Amino acid sequence: MITIVLTYRNRDLNIVETCLKSLKTQTNSRFEVVLVDYGSQDKFKDQLYAVVQSYKFVKLLRCDTEQQLWCKSKAINMVLKKTVTPKFFVGDVDMIYHPDFIETLHNLKQNNKVVYFQVGFLNEAESKISKVFDAYKINFESNEEATGMTLFNSEVLRAINGYDEFYHGWGGEDTDVHVRLKNAGYKVSFYRESILMLHQWHPKHYREVNDLTPFHSSLEQINHQYLEFSKHTNKVKANESFNWGIYNELDYTTLKTVDLNFQLTNKEGEIKAFISNVLLSETDKVVKVVITHNADYTSIKQKTKKILGKKTVLFLDMQTINNMLLECVVNNLRTKVYQFQYNFNMQTIHFTIKL
Repeated sequence: MITIVLTYRNRDLNIVETCLKSLKTQTNSRFEVVLVDYGSQDKFKDQLYAVVQSYKFVKLLRCDTEQQLWCKSKAINMVLKKTVTPKFFVGDVDMIYHPDFIETLHNLKQNNKVVYFQVGFLNEAESKISKVFDAYKINFESNEEATGMTLFNSEVLRAINGYDEFYHGWGGEDTDVHVRLKNAGYKVSFYRESILMLHQWHPKHYREVNDLTPFHSSLEQINHQYLEFSKHTNKVKANESFNWGIYNELDYTTLKTVDLNFQLTNKEGEIKAFISNVLLSETDKVVKVVITHNADYTSIKQKTKKILGKKTVLFLDMQTINNMLLECVVNNLRTKVYQFQYNFNMQTIHFTIKL
């Protein structure tokens, strides 16, 4: 048997169904699919559940992480931690799989080798037409730098503590796991003998101003530099200071009972002291904080003092505070249960976390 893990949040359900249909028609049925819904909004969550009911080989794992940063690594690790199959394939829900895809995975002489696959990309028009796999016209093909679609030996991947859960947002985790496996002495091979996967075109998601989903404005750049350090330090094991791959739905009920309530403003001193003396110090407590603009933030008095060179109160803009708090979560509190909302229009932050 092979376990296939697919990760999802708020994606077009037509794309997902096309993906699952291609897996339903495999010539080899010795596989299982675990589809992790990592925090979709209710409208997507309910529709996804309805779609999955038609595919008995799919297990849907739903996570109440809508108000958390996207973390593909954690979604994958949740499945890896519990899988009992010797082979573990990390795929995507926007792929169409060749009918012989599973058969090919079984036939690969893998041992402890890691194999990732070339992908054919479809254009928009081609993606909207239902065809047999070989009839699709490929727009372009991926090269060795596209590291996403990978077949692992399950024990080998667990030996390096799975995917690095530092990576939040988009980018870096797929290449990182390849780098660490190479550092550990495993061979990572690129399969290009034939195209076994087709990527369905879909529009890029652009964040709307009224979107309350947690978002860090420079996380992709941080992820990129983090990956570079993994290369330079010959890193092998990830998540060594954290219990990786853990999700407990019941933990989220604890957020309803708050132990410590804070009303803060955007004074730099307030925010930094809160991070140091509450977020990084308290334990076994549910902490809730609401952050708003200080009345003096844009006052004429403060502006006049600044012009005159007098001492003024230091403030932070809300985007900076948003980034500081989310970095604190990623670096120190990533295994904690939390809910986070930054309302750009109202310029407020609501943050609840079980420390």
